[in-house]
Amino acid sequence: MKNVWGPDGGRVIGRLAAGAVTYGFTGTPRSRSAPQESATSDNAPVIPHHRHGSALAHETAGSDGGPGTPRRSARRSSHTPRDGRYGDRHGRPGTIPPVPGRRSAVRALGALGAVFCAGLALFALLTWQVSAGGPLVDRDWSVLGWFRRAAAAHPWLNGPAQALSDVGNVQVAVPLLLAAVVYAGARGRAGGRPLWWLPPLAAVAAMAAVPLVVGTVKSAVARPAPGKVHLGPDGYAGFFPSGHTATSAVAVGAAALLVLPLVRRPAVRRSLAAAAVLLAAAVGAALVWHGYHWPLDVLASWCLAASLLATVAAAGVVAGTAAGPRAPAAAGGSSAGGSAVGGESEVDSAV
Repeated sequence: MKNVWGPDGGRVIGRLAAGAVTYGFTGTPRSRSAPQESATSDNAPVIPHHRHGSALAHETAGSDGGPGTPRRSARRSSHTPRDGRYGDRHGRPGTIPPVPGRRSAVRALGALGAVFCAGLALFALLTWQVSAGGPLVDRDWSVLGWFRRAAAAHPWLNGPAQALSDVGNVQVAVPLLLAAVVYAGARGRAGGRPLWWLPPLAAVAAMAAVPLVVGTVKSAVARPAPGKVHLGPDGYAGFFPSGHTATSAVAVGAAALLVLPLVRRPAVRRSLAAAAVLLAAAVGAALVWHGYHWPLDVLASWCLAASLLATVAAAGVVAGTAAGPRAPAAAGGSSAGGSAVGGESEVDSAV
């Protein structure tokens, strides 16, 4: 008669004795060949479970019939998902069920790093083309001519285009960003989130980098205004890249990256993100519409803004990873890149 041994080495029940258990019916022994039915009585045998929580084997693990660890994977490699599994830190890979953790954060940071490098590479390429008078400059004339013909055919759009161009002014873009920085920082600090200050600081640093990079490149390239051969007598440094485009794109984009993680409803988040992208694109198009900048001036500023905004998004991913997993009720408030400030509630009751 073979025995089944418990996790502490004691014998639980003999195989032959198990066949004589009544299962709650007096005088009616259950044979081994009878069909198995669900036991409903308190005297039904209980299969012992090992402390690791893995499946038990039908035979003991010891080679001599003695007590052992009754696991299916004791003497052979596991081929079923019933083998013992051990969790990692809460909120990290290895827990059961799997949850997003460091691996997803690393993938997000890698994607943002690729955006940062691609933006800088395109910005450098366009700068070289404008400085050397490359083939892209000829295409610049063609696109500018199309905008001029469209502006002449639709003069009623000049007013809205001028209003959009003014969004790139420092007096408009900077206060918009500062409002988002103050709000996101206050929400993050009130929530006690670690590294709550990192995304707002990254947004301020990105905006501060705009005049430094744009001013340096403008002085180095010294590109004339559209339709002019030489710079005007006002001593303006140049028109490549567009400072208004870069300022508006960084301000609107950084403000969106700070506020979007605080919004719980996915539809509202998508709408705000689309509005931010469309506004930045409309400002650049309006500058070309009025003849304030060449198309390549605007395109280069968009590339620069993409690189700067990638750093702001990366700061949000780092802050969200440091904050750890969020409660299930607040899980819907996180964005694709992670929580920038770790807000758990809605921006307001209407959102």
